[in-house]
Amino acid sequence: MDGDYLQAVADALKGQFQGVVVLGGSAHSAVALVATVSPALTKQVQAGKIIQAIAPVVGGKGGGRPDNARGGGKDVSKLTEALTAAKAFLAK
Repeated sequence: MDGDYLQAVADALKGQFQGVVVLGGSAHSAVALVATVSPALTKQVQAGKIIQAIAPVVGGKGGGRPDNARGGGKDVSKLTEALTAAKAFLAK
């Protein structure tokens, strides 16, 4: 799954409830990461900070706005670890 597809899914989910969505997928030997945060929650958690925290796990980088961010990397084998890191980041 590429970043554009993940972004479309995240946008659809964001429109259905208030919360945080973090998605990851791989395509063409690369990892795509997307985070989206409902506007009402951006004072507590920012999508750009989530992606900045988890993208290095897959050997990449990323960033964005408080309500939406994207990133990626090359280490497909670490995708599950990156998503686990997102869960830990949000638990703080």
